[in-house]
Amino acid sequence: MTEDQFMGNIYQRFPVTIERGLGAHVWDINGKEYIDCMGGYGVALVGHCNPRVVKALKAQLDKIITVHSSLYNKTREEFLEKLIKIAPSSLGHVYLNNSGAEATEAAIKFARKFTGKKKMIAMNGSYHGKTFGSLSVTFNQKYRKAFEPLLSDVSFTPFGDIEVLRATITPDTALVILEPIQGESGIHVAPDGFLQEVRKVCNENGVVLIFDEIQSGLGRTGKMWASQHWDTVPDIMCLAKGIAGGVPMGATLVKPDILSCIGKGEQSSTFGGNPLSCAAGIGAIEALTEDRLVENAAVMGKLFRDGFERLKEKHKIIREVRGKGLMIGVEMKFEVKDILFDGIANNLLLLYSGKNILRLLPPLVISESDINKALETLDIILTREEQRRNV
Repeated sequence: MTEDQFMGNIYQRFPVTIERGLGAHVWDINGKEYIDCMGGYGVALVGHCNPRVVKALKAQLDKIITVHSSLYNKTREEFLEKLIKIAPSSLGHVYLNNSGAEATEAAIKFARKFTGKKKMIAMNGSYHGKTFGSLSVTFNQKYRKAFEPLLSDVSFTPFGDIEVLRATITPDTALVILEPIQGESGIHVAPDGFLQEVRKVCNENGVVLIFDEIQSGLGRTGKMWASQHWDTVPDIMCLAKGIAGGVPMGATLVKPDILSCIGKGEQSSTFGGNPLSCAAGIGAIEALTEDRLVENAAVMGKLFRDGFERLKEKHKIIREVRGKGLMIGVEMKFEVKDILFDGIANNLLLLYSGKNILRLLPPLVISESDINKALETLDIILTREEQRRNV
């Protein structure tokens, strides 16, 4: 592939050249159609080429593409109003940026300046990005080791163990950061009661609580925010991925008293809040709210997970099915590499978490017929896999 000549050996590549997409389907350069359960690692949240997003982008292109945030812009203003309307009520201020890692970097800086403290606590299994700050609160050593030393004063505690977290907090702890549902490590859902207890412990100790909803937010789990499943609101929330329908954008939602501690020029982004991304973001939020995609994620997610539970009863190589809404993990007893490539051969794009977990992050527009077809295809693939392994 020509791309490999220029891009180095950075990405795990699959032998598919995607030409176009619509909804939950993509087509390669040979015209072969795929059901897309990869979803651009969750970016294709409202579907490929969502009509609302495309219309908004085309209209904005005829006006202006870039307006730095040192100037005002009506498209940015409209986007912010729509975002705050769907945000938790206490998170009334926004810092706009360009990616999940940037949203996390800003959250760390805001929390440390607000508290005047330095120590940070993240979770075992966490993933928050690959910039130095976000990598410092990412657990997996395969991402960290080559770039150490990272930020100091970071501790990791078991996801779901409130007593270890409580014991790890010190008078110099600035923040606790976690994903309500861990994505990269295999779709691990927070145990019931855990988020509420973390919220309580942070309140008791003057610690800023940060939720990374970059993958789990914006309707992915069948509620607008994954943390709503546990009726818990953080002090800062990090967003990105599908927030602008596929156009790069990140956002850090912040309690006003926290963001007010940041002085002019202490944090900024050249491209953050550009009108093109904001226009796409307006389209994406309208799709989520007016086209009832959050509700569709809940219904289709249950259909998908119920189907996987039936496959689990039939196929011994499935160990566990996890997730909420259309954020689904299927843990296998063996590596999933062959399953991924068999999926491609059978018109199905799948994602992975580690070596033995299938991860599914399909667009929220996915239909019942697509899900049934995906399950039928996986049934065939898993049968072949078991035959190969003599299971």
